[in-house]
Amino acid sequence: MERELNTTPSRPGDDPAGVSGQAFFLDLLLRDAPAVEYERPVLRARARGADPGAVAELEAAKLTALRVRSVMRDRRRRESELGALFETANDLAGMRSLDQVLRAIVERARNLLGTDIAYLTLSDPEAGGTVMRVTSGSVSASFQRLRLGAGKGLGGLVATTALPYVTANYFADPRFAHAENIDHAVREEGLVAILGVPLKMNGRDVGVLFAANRRERPFAHSEVALLSSLAAHAAIAIDSANLIDDTRRALDELHTVNERLQRHTASVERSAAAHDRLTDLVLRGGGVREVAAAIAEVLGGSVTVRDVTTDVTVTATPQGSVTERPHPQERDGAVEEAVRVALASGRAVRAGDAWVASAAAGSEPLGTLVLRGVRLDETDQRVLERAAMVTALLLLIRRSVSETEHRVRGDLLNELLENPARDPASLRERAALLHADLDAPHVLVVAEAPGADPGRLRSAATHVAETTGGLAGSRAGRLVLALPGTDPRAVGRRAAEELAPAAGGAPVTVGLAGPTDGPGGFGPAFSEAARCVETLRALGREGDLATAEDLGFSGLLLGRDRDVPGFVRSALGPLLEYDEQRGTVLVETLRAYFAAGGNLSRARTALHIHVNTVAQRLERIGRLIGEDWQHPDRALELQLALHLHGLLDQGVDLRGEQPGR
Repeated sequence: MERELNTTPSRPGDDPAGVSGQAFFLDLLLRDAPAVEYERPVLRARARGADPGAVAELEAAKLTALRVRSVMRDRRRRESELGALFETANDLAGMRSLDQVLRAIVERARNLLGTDIAYLTLSDPEAGGTVMRVTSGSVSASFQRLRLGAGKGLGGLVATTALPYVTANYFADPRFAHAENIDHAVREEGLVAILGVPLKMNGRDVGVLFAANRRERPFAHSEVALLSSLAAHAAIAIDSANLIDDTRRALDELHTVNERLQRHTASVERSAAAHDRLTDLVLRGGGVREVAAAIAEVLGGSVTVRDVTTDVTVTATPQGSVTERPHPQERDGAVEEAVRVALASGRAVRAGDAWVASAAAGSEPLGTLVLRGVRLDETDQRVLERAAMVTALLLLIRRSVSETEHRVRGDLLNELLENPARDPASLRERAALLHADLDAPHVLVVAEAPGADPGRLRSAATHVAETTGGLAGSRAGRLVLALPGTDPRAVGRRAAEELAPAAGGAPVTVGLAGPTDGPGGFGPAFSEAARCVETLRALGREGDLATAEDLGFSGLLLGRDRDVPGFVRSALGPLLEYDEQRGTVLVETLRAYFAAGGNLSRARTALHIHVNTVAQRLERIGRLIGEDWQHPDRALELQLALHLHGLLDQGVDLRGEQPGR
């Protein structure tokens, strides 16, 4: 029979015995054939009635080949797992973010074991137990937020014992201390088979790595070993990521500390620069404008310095622009409150987007500094407070100088008003020292503001005189200014605008006269300006300004040079022109109407015309000179103009002289 077996087959597998049978099994191993094909040689040998010994030999060869097949498959699987572990370790080593590392771990665990879901929990040293950190394949929100108490559930047991645990059916396994919240989350996720292995880092248990299925599945020892190996690599990667995070945080902290140090150094340098700058300003005789410009440059914001004595503000910008103007009447409530707090505390106070510091001498406020458009640290606040102290010193100096100059200018102005002819050369020399030219045209301004602070008004008046090359003083409780200029109204308006803020809301009434012609004209101009103020007050026009011409017939009676023809023209000019051009008698009609006491019938009789004609003429008069011509004040002015017009027609010299005398 052996001869038959050795001579019959023509290819491996045809002869189920001997060397050709062994070649058949080797061919199956080479082709990685299914296990069922390994039965074919034995079955054929039995079908041919082969010797039992040969069949037994084939059976033994089959079993050996199957064992070899199993070993080869295990080695291939192990090689694949080791390759996957090596690839995982290589990938994890290149990751720098802890979250990225954890997500990569659970993704690889799920892929390597072919499970429905993989997840990872980390220990919570403060609260105890472990908390779900990252999942792959999860669909339950409550499961993804799960917290496992110490010793609770499979994961709690793994975390407590630091040993791997596996169950093919979690809910049927009595080894675990089931907790309601854990069971609810596991049931909601639909998990049945669970494998958990500990994550160890430097001998410490830091969490648990899980692989789970939604159906029963027994996890082999090789799968437990594989997940444990992955957990070991994961622990190393987590440790590295933590070290990188710690290093990054340390670098961030160092960067933060370095930035703070740089800011502090810059602040100290700014403070030193500001101190040197302010000291130099004081030594060089700088003023508030220079201080404002210096602070704007050093701190980088817009600075407004207000002198409360004169209510004049100086505003400087970081670009070097400096403006000076009267303080606006509208006030910022938040800034005003901050000013009070700053005055009481002596420190810079924040008000919205502004910083406020008070310049004070003791408890007396002299000025305020308002800085906008910049954020201040503590050092910068000290710079602003130091600037406020320097500003207070400069304002005190300016107040002292202003009071002295006010006396000097006032004394000179008083002499000009009282006795300019006594020593005109000396007056001119003294005026030149104050940068004033007495021979140039001047406008005399007399102002009063009942209820205002006299000191603030004097300071404001002196400031106006200083900046214009004029003189300022006080007489009988009124301010008197002699300011260069030829237009009394323009000069008066400027003076009123400068004095109004210092009046603190009180109405400023201003009388004007001029321009002067040499020192001898100051006294008469002052008298006329003073009479204008009195007249304005008598007429109830407080807060107004006027020259004698502005006061109409009242000004005519008060003026030094009574221009009667000019007054008549200003009052009756439209009527005179109309009569002259058209040959009408509107002026005579108006005279007759006033003479009749405003009675149309009597006026008709005097004029010998119909009453309707009188009414029509009066209507035309109203259109020509204004509908208010019958107002008492206007009617009085018109009657005086008509009277003077009649005298002029008679050739009377209204200065008191007859023609030809």
